[in-house]
Amino acid sequence: VQLQASGGGSVQPGGSLRLSCAISGFTSGAHAIGWFRQAPGKEREGVSYISSSDGTTLYSNSVKGRFTISRDKAKNTVDLQMNSLKPEDTAVYYCASYRHPYLDGAYDSKEFYTYWGQGTLVTVSS
Repeated sequence: VQLQASGGGSVQPGGSLRLSCAISGFTSGAHAIGWFRQAPGKEREGVSYISSSDGTTLYSNSVKGRFTISRDKAKNTVDLQMNSLKPEDTAVYYCASYRHPYLDGAYDSKEFYTYWGQGTLVTVSS
């Protein structure tokens, strides 16, 4: 099982980036997928999640309205479109597979995510 995050880079405030999580070893429909991020000196936090059972999407308050998570079943990928980026969005972004295909009450607890990608760096700076 492997998850590989890509698409990070440097962008000015207000700009956009699209991250992609390529999944191998299981179909993207077998597990819910979450995107997390970790800024220097801070704990890893959840950003966005997508269920594989019913397509439910959830977002942290800090990114709601700016980020959009989506799943491409044909490509077996989960993307994170990030718009209106802010300097505080600067972090290493990780995708991870959840223990269930659906999002239950513990969906935002990183300890219940089994497999993790290697991370991709997003830098928002003028």
